[in-house]
Formats: sequence, C-alpha cells, structure tokens
Amino acid sequence: MPLSVKRPARWTWRALLPWAIGVLPLVCALILMRWQTEHELQADSQATARQVVVHMERILDSLANAAQASRALAGRPCPEVELELRAQVTRNAYVRSSNLFERDELYCTSLFGDVDEPVETSAYTDGRLWLMEGNAVTPDHPLLVYRASEGSRGALTTVDGDHLLNALKLLGAGHDLYLRVGDHWMGKEGRVHTGAPPTAAIAPVLFSSTHYPFSIQGGFGPGKLSERMRSHYPALLGLLLVLGALIGVACQWQIRRAASPRAELQRALAADEFLPYFQPVVRKGDYRWAGAEVLMRWQHPREGLVRPDLFIPQAEHSGEIVAMTRALMRHTAQSLAPCSMLLEDGFHIGINITADHCRDLELIDDCRAFLEHFPPGRIALTLELTERKLVEPTPVTLELFEKLHAMGVMIALDDFGTGQSSLNYLRQFKIDYLKIDQSFVAMIGSDALSQHILDSIIELSAKLELGIVAEGVETEVQRDYLAAHGVDYQQGYLFGRPMPAETFLPALVARSSSARLPRDPAPEIMRG
Repeated sequence: MPLSVKRPARWTWRALLPWAIGVLPLVCALILMRWQTEHELQADSQATARQVVVHMERILDSLANAAQASRALAGRPCPEVELELRAQVTRNAYVRSSNLFERDELYCTSLFGDVDEPVETSAYTDGRLWLMEGNAVTPDHPLLVYRASEGSRGALTTVDGDHLLNALKLLGAGHDLYLRVGDHWMGKEGRVHTGAPPTAAIAPVLFSSTHYPFSIQGGFGPGKLSERMRSHYPALLGLLLVLGALIGVACQWQIRRAASPRAELQRALAADEFLPYFQPVVRKGDYRWAGAEVLMRWQHPREGLVRPDLFIPQAEHSGEIVAMTRALMRHTAQSLAPCSMLLEDGFHIGINITADHCRDLELIDDCRAFLEHFPPGRIALTLELTERKLVEPTPVTLELFEKLHAMGVMIALDDFGTGQSSLNYLRQFKIDYLKIDQSFVAMIGSDALSQHILDSIIELSAKLELGIVAEGVETEVQRDYLAAHGVDYQQGYLFGRPMPAETFLPALVARSSSARLPRDPAPEIMRG
C-alpha cells in the first residue's frame, strides 16, 4: 500500500506526542489539585488568623478593663492604692501587673509599690499598645502593655508573653504566625523584633483587629503545599499516573496508524508525484469541449497510478489536501499555459475544494497565481465545493467566497442531492453551479424515483438561475435526456475519459476550431 512507509526511528513530535498527551491529564489534575489546595490553605490561614485575633482581643479586653478600673486610682498616693492594684492582678488571670503614672512618670506598681520611672509614651502604638522585648524584672521575655490615660494621668496593665505564645502555638499549629504591634513583631520563638515580619511563602494573610491596634500575619512555609497534596490526594495521584500511561500507549498506537499515511503523502508531495488528469466537459447543443475537470492522480514510483478514492480521504483527514491542491493548480497552469492561444475564451477549468480550503484566505492567492498564467478572460476557473467536510458560514468563509467572485472565480456544488448540507449551502453561500451526481444520471430510463429527483434538481437550478453540470454521462440516451431538459454541460466517458496532459492537449488541439466561441460562464469540477 503506498500510504505506508518505514522510516528510521527518531525522536520527533509524533514520538513525543503520546507521552505528552498521557502526561496532560496528570498535569491538568495537578494544576486543579494545586489550585484547590491553595484555596483550602488560604481559607485555613484566614480562619486561623481570625481565631488568633479573636483570642488576643479577649486577652486585651481583660487588660483594658483592668486598666480602666486602675485609671480611677491615678493621682492618689501609692500607699493608698497599692493593695487595690494588686487586687486587680489577682482577679484577672491575664494581667501580670497594674501600674499608675502621672505626667509621663510611673509612680506606683502592683509589684514594687512606689517607683519613679519615665513612661515612654511614643513607644505605644495608637497611644495604647506596646509590644516589649522585656523589662527589668524579666529581661528578654516579651510583654504586651496596655495604656489607658485621661489627661496627664493613667494606668498601664501588662500581659505576660507566654499567653501570647500559647495563642500563636496552640491555635496556629502548623502555621507561620506573627503578632505585630506597630513596628514590633513576635513569632513562635518568643522574641520581639523590629520591622516587618517575613511574608509566608504559601497562603499569606494579614488580619487586623478592629478593636485594638495589632494584627496577626500568617501563612505556611514553602513545603506545606506539596505536603498537603500528598496527604490529601495519594489515591487520586496514583490513578492519574495509571490513566496517563494508558492514554499515552493508546495515543501512540493511534498515531502509528495515522502517521505513516500522512508521512507518505508528504513524501509524495515533496517528490511532485501528484499529477493533473483532465476529463472533458461539453456544452449542450454542439457538444464541443467547453472545458475540463481537473482530477488528481498519484503516480507512485512503485505502485503506479493510485486511485483517488485511496488517498483523497486520507489527504483531507490529515490536512494535506490544501498543499496537494495548490500543487495540482500549479501543474495544471504549467501544462495549459503553453497552449493558451489554442483555448477558447472562457475555457472552463474546474478544481475541487473542501472545508480545509475555506479556513483562511490563502485560496485567493492560489487562484490569482493560477489565472496569471493565462490572458485575461481565457480561463473560467470554477471551484467545486464538496461535502466530505462541513463548511461553516464563518466570516472568513463568506469573505473568501466574496473575494473569489470579485476575481471572476465561480463556485459549484459537487454531487448535489447526495449530501446532507447541499440545501444549506445554497442558502448560506452564493453558488454559481450545481453538479448532478452520476448516481442520478445512471438511473435515467430505469429508476423512476431517481429520475424524478433529477428532474427536480434541474428545475431547482432553473428557478435559482444557476448553471448545471451533469457528470457520469455514458450513453446517448442519457446525453439526449439531459440535453432535452436543458442541462448546460455534461461530462462522462461518452465524451472522454480522464487523461494526462500529454494526451489531453493533442486531443484538444484536434477538436479546436479556428472560430472561437463567445465566453459562456460555466463550471468545472475536480473529482478526487
């Protein structure tokens, strides 16, 4: 079979494609699982930060209540209020100490009684909170100080850093959490730092309190994402690996079936093995050769002449039909151009096109290049639209047909009446000719139903003012019947079989007349 060829093994896209397709489901699933995991981690991070903020607010509520109660004592001598300050500490589990100040001087504490120390007002965020790295009693041990003032007097209450660390560690297990107050922050290691805390690699979140001037910054370390995916989706990942391998094997098997024919077509195209064959088309009345249908033939170096039904479907399936048609048009022009003076004006040349030709505007350049080989008006080029692939009425397709008509190129429907979209094409596109399928012509005189369909097609073309061509004419009875019913053009074995250029051109010269007939637009169709 000429569509199979053995080539040396090498790494090409065909060899890599099956494994790429096999990996694709795994990659897509990993992307989806990654997105889902990131979404879950982000939600988890936000929920944890919110929970820690709520807990910290409860602690600060205790400090604020104690500070407000102690503030009423500010200004009184320390010996009078010392016991009351210690009572505040005793009644509140979170309060480590309660202190009084006046004119930014600390003068009484629940721990030592009378003192004389300055109050660093500027260190307090929003005038209320200060995250300290320690004091004289407990150096290098974090404290959170709450300040409540009225005028020049006020109270300071403190909470031990251990309460803060418990909230970060217990509520935020597995999270990277940081308590931030102004320019100071503390992590789970229990040390107070200055500046901004590090941003988490995964699911970073910043949640600020709406009651107090502090925030919780959280997230996860860089390995948390892969850890969560491995722990949550082990069975799914294993299944995807198996499915990916099965898909890759199936795709490789399929590509081996499809790649060889396509490679053989590409080889034949590069070797210029696709040649034009011409089948005459005659006009009604005098049955003179008014044109020819260009048929593609494959002259294989080993198999000889290959039937078009063996390679045309594969060419359309693989997309090589566009390049093959372009080569066919080039060969046709090169064959006919030297004899163009012997052709009648308006000599019809028909070439087949499919949906692949209608996806861009390159066909316009191909037709223009073809017509440039001949004097203006000498060739009437007709493109025959087949239904092996559905042609969609896209803006590109409509623009293509409009520009082709502007060039004088006509459009014909091949095998009209046998496809599923023939009537849709008539409605959607501007069509110049209908071509009657040979199956209807073959039934003339023998099948009444087919003959009625044939008559209806002829009548339809007349009502729509379309030209009509009948193919597959093999007997005089068929010829006369079609002529009697007004069919414009006929082709078939009765008038001539498909022949190579070296046979067609001498036969054309022999039939040519010194008087040229006036141009009469009509189509020809490529059969393949």
